Amino acid sequence: DVLIATSMAALIGRPLAGLILTGNLQPDPRTLRLCQKAFETGLPVLSTHHDSYSTANLLSRMNTEVPVDDLERVERVLDAVASALDVRRLIEQVQVPRRQRMSPAAFRHDLSKRARAAGKRIVLPEGDEPRTVRAAAICQERGLARCVLLGKPGTIRSVAEAQGIELPDGIEIIDPDSVRQRYIAPMVELRRHKGLTPQMAEAQLEDNVVLGTMMLAQDDVDGLVSGAVHTTANTVRPALQLIKTRPDAKLVSSVFFMLLPDQVVVYGDCAINPDPNAEELADIAIQSADSAALFGITPRVAMISYSTGTSGSGEDVEKVRQATQLAKQRRPDLLIDGPLQYDAAANADVARLKAPNSPVAGQATVFIFPDLNTGNTTYKAVQRSANVVSIGPMLQGLRKPVNDLSRGALVDDIVFTIALTAVQATQ
Repeated sequence: DVLIATSMAALIGRPLAGLILTGNLQPDPRTLRLCQKAFETGLPVLSTHHDSYSTANLLSRMNTEVPVDDLERVERVLDAVASALDVRRLIEQVQVPRRQRMSPAAFRHDLSKRARAAGKRIVLPEGDEPRTVRAAAICQERGLARCVLLGKPGTIRSVAEAQGIELPDGIEIIDPDSVRQRYIAPMVELRRHKGLTPQMAEAQLEDNVVLGTMMLAQDDVDGLVSGAVHTTANTVRPALQLIKTRPDAKLVSSVFFMLLPDQVVVYGDCAINPDPNAEELADIAIQSADSAALFGITPRVAMISYSTGTSGSGEDVEKVRQATQLAKQRRPDLLIDGPLQYDAAANADVARLKAPNSPVAGQATVFIFPDLNTGNTTYKAVQRSANVVSIGPMLQGLRKPVNDLSRGALVDDIVFTIALTAVQATQ
């Protein structure tokens, strides 16, 4: 039992100095054959005629030091090590390629740099919301975007003054009443097939989110960020009606950028689609991989399930399996694998046991969840329990960038989402 347990530990990468069998113990040949793979990893197994207590006592008193002036012993140690060293295996071990990871600091720096280079004009329909006003001022000062605040100028300035915010000179404030009329005819044209009349359009344009979306549809701005006080539906519905999806996209989905301690990974879809079918899940995987690549993250896509490989069955697992195959067929250039359990996708030790032949397991950077229940719960659990910064949700699949905020968003969250939107607008 001890030999088998030690071998299993060695197989999952646990660092062990070796195993000493006491009392002149000779394991059964069948046990040795069972443990052969562990021995091949380099696990040393020694045998002694001493009992366990005597062996432990001798080991505790053993002097492993070689005096620097004992040249004979030094030579013997060098010869012994050299004769036993598997040089080829050592070279193979040190030449294992390292997977590139993007650190949170590098991600934030690159995001800011690219947003500044883009120089995009981003409309903020919730222009008099205090967090939004502060975020717009920060973005303007840092040059991340040219922000447009929709709202009554007097109200916005009063909010800024009450919050101790000094509005930069370059920031734009647009009174919705001064521009609403110019968007009635274009909106009627876009929605004529749905029976929209000028009167109906004018009434809908009273909503600043709809007005901001029409500004984007008419190319008067490059992107839109909303949701600090509106629901996701309030932000997404006008975009679906007026901006519409890209020709290559079957649906709109979302991703979060999760800034883990040692790397940034992508979670999708955690905000939009309640229960995507296999084709939709494949589309979400492809969109998410492209989003990861856009922001400098090498996409290695794990299709998450409660089962890894062929270890489980059932309708939910089969959906993930079909989605994986569809995504591979559509985009053979991407590294995609599934179904994979989260631990197998994220942890190299677990991956060696559960999915040793997977090109993604243990090193995934994009995690695709099978439904909204799983995705939203996971992102919030990681965010809150591990105190991880999450940026998003960033919407995917629209012809132009529209992004939603959590109603609990902090000022920094809004700043990063504006920067994301600016970079998206360069596509």
